[in-house]
Amino acid sequence: MKKKKVVVGMSGGVDSSVAAWLLKEQGYEVIGVTMQVLPEEEEQKQEENGGCCGLSAVEDARRVAAMLDIPYYVMNFKSEFQKNVIDYFVAEYLRGRTPNPCIACNRFVKWESLLKRSLDIGADYIATGHYARVIQLENGRFALQKSVTTAKDQTYALYNLTQGQLAHTLMPIGAYTKEEVRKIAQKIGLRTANKPDSQEICFIPDHDYAGFIEREVHGKVPPPGNFVTEDGKILGQHKGITHYTVGQRKGLGIAMGIPVFVTKIRPGTNEVVLGANEDVFGTTVYADHLNFMSVPDFSGELKVTAKIRYSHKGAPCNIYKVAPDKVACCFEEPVRAITPGQAIVFYQGDVVAGGGTIL
Repeated sequence: MKKKKVVVGMSGGVDSSVAAWLLKEQGYEVIGVTMQVLPEEEEQKQEENGGCCGLSAVEDARRVAAMLDIPYYVMNFKSEFQKNVIDYFVAEYLRGRTPNPCIACNRFVKWESLLKRSLDIGADYIATGHYARVIQLENGRFALQKSVTTAKDQTYALYNLTQGQLAHTLMPIGAYTKEEVRKIAQKIGLRTANKPDSQEICFIPDHDYAGFIEREVHGKVPPPGNFVTEDGKILGQHKGITHYTVGQRKGLGIAMGIPVFVTKIRPGTNEVVLGANEDVFGTTVYADHLNFMSVPDFSGELKVTAKIRYSHKGAPCNIYKVAPDKVACCFEEPVRAITPGQAIVFYQGDVVAGGGTIL
C-alpha cells in the first residue's frame, strides 16, 4: 500500500523535530517545511533575539531533516503573514482591542496557506508540533482534544481550525509530555533536544508592541488622551491607546493611592478607563466570529467550560445564541479582565466545542 504523505511544519524547535521523527516511525512519507513569514527587517531582529523565525531556525530545521533523511524545503508565506497576522494585529490595537496573533497565524497561515500548498503537491496531511490531539467524534465531526499535558496544552490557540483543516491534520506530540518529547529527542540524537521554547510574539521579540505598531503605520497612531473613571472624571493623561490592554496595572504612570487597572479602552473618545481591582471582573462575555468544532452550530443553550485567555484555567459558563454569529457567555462566577479582541474558547470535558472573539 502506498505510504500516506505528510508535510511537517518545522520551526527548528524540539517539538516539530520530534513530530517529524514520530511520523516517519509510524510509516508516513514525511516532508519537512519551514515557513518564512517575517519581513526581512523583523527576521533580522528575531535572529538577534534568538527567536523561532530567524535564519537559525531554518538552519536547525534543515539539519534535523538531514538527520532524519527526509526532504526539506523553505516556503515563503511573507505576504500571507503580513495580511492575516501583522495587518490584523495593528488594526485591532488601533481599535482599542487586544488581538491574539498566534490564533490568526494558525488559522490563516499555518493551516489555510500551508495546507493548500501541501495538498497541491500531493500531500495527504500537514502536521505540526502543537500539544493537542485531533480526534473524530461519533457524530462524524473532527475536533481537538487537550494534550495529555495540561501545562503545555495548546488547544486554546487552535480553536479556529475548520472541519476541512482538521481532517487533514496530524498532531503526534499531543500524546506526550514535554519531558517525554525532550527524552525522545535526546535518544535519537537531535541537536534541538534542549533548545528552549519560544515565548514571545515572533514578530515583536522586544515586546514593544506600541513601538512596532507606530513603525507599521508610519507614526499615524492615536495621540495621547485622558485616563478617566467609569463616569468620566479625568484622572490624568495616557500615552495613546495602543500602549494599553484591559486588566493592565503596570506602566500606567498614575498615582491614585490604591492599585488601579485598565477596565476599558474607548477609541471613539480616545479615553482609557481606570478602576479598582473589583472593577476588572465581570460575568457576561459577548463573542462573535464563531467557529464550532465538536458540536455543529447550535440555536439554544450550551453548557461548557470556557477560557478567556491562554493562561486562564477555564470556568463553567452557559452560552446562548443571541444572533447568527454572536453568543452571550454567562459565567457562574466573575472572571477577570474580559478583553475585547482576545479569544474565548469553549470546552466540553477535554474536547474543544468551539470558540469566538470577545467583543
